[in-house]
Order: sequence, then C-alpha cells, then structure tokens
Amino acid sequence: MRHALYVAPFDSLSDPIVAVDLACAAEGAGWDGVFLWDHIWRPPDSSQAVGDAWITLAAMAAKTSSIRLGPMIVPLARRRPQKVARESVALDRLSRGRVTIGVGLGVDTDGELGRFGEVVDERKRGDVLDEALALLLELWSGEEVNHHGPNFTADRVRFEPKAIQEPRIPVWGAARGGAGARPLRRASHLDGIFPVGASLAQLADMLETISTIRGGVDNFDVAMVAARDADVDRFERAGVTWMLRSIEIGLSADQANRLASEAPLAP
Repeated sequence: MRHALYVAPFDSLSDPIVAVDLACAAEGAGWDGVFLWDHIWRPPDSSQAVGDAWITLAAMAAKTSSIRLGPMIVPLARRRPQKVARESVALDRLSRGRVTIGVGLGVDTDGELGRFGEVVDERKRGDVLDEALALLLELWSGEEVNHHGPNFTADRVRFEPKAIQEPRIPVWGAARGGAGARPLRRASHLDGIFPVGASLAQLADMLETISTIRGGVDNFDVAMVAARDADVDRFERAGVTWMLRSIEIGLSADQANRLASEAPLAP
C-alpha cells in the first residue's frame, strides 16, 4: 500500500511556490506521491484562485526526488493530445520517471467546460476522450503515427524523445462509483483505476468487471481517496494499492504544509 496527497491547486495552493513547498514537506514526511486536480476555472461561490496543474507539477518535479507526481485527472476531451504528449514526456524526464497520469471525462460544474465552448454532452465527451487517449498512447510510442479521426489528426509524425518509463508513462482511468461499463472498459486497458466517489462495495463490483476483462488485476493499481481515519487494512483487502488523502480546499499555506508534514499513517 502506498500513500499520496490529493491536492487542489486552489486558493493559497494556486501559487506554485506554495504548492512546491507542500510537495517537499510531503516527501520529507514519507508520503509516496502528490497528485493535483487539473482544472481551469471554479464556480463564483467556490475558489477564485486556480493554479495550473502542469506548471506546478514541473516545479514539484524539479524540487523533489522520490515522490510520484501527476495530474489526477486530465480531462483529455478539452486538451490536444499532441500537447499532452509533449508535456507529459517532458514532465517524466524532468522527474526522472516519477509521473503517473489520470485521465477522465472531467466535469462541467457551473459551466467549467461549457463557458469555454468545450463538449459538454457526456457521451460525446467520452468519444473524444477515447480517441484522444488512443492518440496519446500512439504518440508516446516513438513510432510514426498516422491518425485521421473525427476529432484529431496526426499526419505521419513521430514524437521524440520518449518518456523514461517503460513501456510508457502509467495511466489510471477515472470512473465514478456506480458508473456504467464504458469507463471500466477504458480503465481495464490502462494501468489502474481512480474510483471517484465510490464506496468499497462499489469498488468490489468495479474490480470484478475489470478482472473479467483483463483476466485478473495483478499489477493493476487502484488509487482511492480515503478519510484521514480510514482503516488501511480494510482498504488494502479491498484491492486498493494507493490511498489518497485530500488536502482540504481553502486551507492556508501553513495549514496545508502542517498536514503534508504529518507521516502518512499518523492518527
């Protein structure tokens, strides 16, 4: 079982310098990873200050040496896969192979997608996500890519350098508790699942479906957000390989750093 902080780069943590201090504190305290929300905008009654996850992760990578880092999750439907391919490989090389990427539909909370003219229909967004993900994996391969799809084009291009990690950067697929088969099928072909808002009972059903598709869940990560006082043994028995602890939104820099400085299993 590994332990990571799940951090929204909002409010005081929208400042990358503050977020880097948190990552360094977490590494010093023995955490195994720090994963950042990847958002562009927040509703008016929520956090007004929003930091860029990718720039912040790059700064974290340059200032740490052991913790795993990554965006959790990237809404690929609002990104250009060729840009994500370049950014993720650069981040992987900067961190010397410590990147994991979560992918999913994202959310349209109070118009976070719609206000920018992005696709808001979930089924259509799922189609865009699947095509973007397939193209991203192709671009990571280092081989020539010739893709002409309904949403994206890559006309006889080869991307170098490749990531440090082999065979590629690990990818976790997000799926909400009680989700239908499609996000589970997507995650089953990746390196892990990030269950969003799922109970352990729902997780059991999700992993049963994934195991049927994959022929087992060996070497398959399950990253799940858990309360501070959660029973670690119970989560581990359920198949969770990464327990994520959220840093509450709205904390001051000092408050967030104090939480990050606590050992992962502190009561």
